[in-house]
Amino acid sequence: MLKVLELAFCCYAVTDMPRARAFYEGVLGLTPTTVTETPGGKWVEYDFGPSALAIGSGAGWKPNPDGCAAALEVDDFDAAIAHLRANKVPFRLEPFPTPVCRMAMVFDPDGNTVCIHKRNAT
Repeated sequence: MLKVLELAFCCYAVTDMPRARAFYEGVLGLTPTTVTETPGGKWVEYDFGPSALAIGSGAGWKPNPDGCAAALEVDDFDAAIAHLRANKVPFRLEPFPTPVCRMAMVFDPDGNTVCIHKRNAT
């Protein structure tokens, strides 16, 4: 049997690495911890907590708005939403509450879905 310890990373496929990095670093405020370029493609990781979000490009790897979506936990949900709107980030789903959290879905420059998330106080 497999024993999963934690999520190591999730990755979004991107087509234009400088444009993607401008979004993930400039708009979302993530700091790159690993940057790799090989003949097969490019890879950037952003570590936070025990996990990482990565963006990568390579032959045959295509962005997809209906693929897996990373949920980025933010400290101030309303401020995060205002910041995204000020940066003209397109929303896939406007902010909405659930019994356990508040969230919104936005598109990155390649059309991948990114979740902005805030757990409710317990």
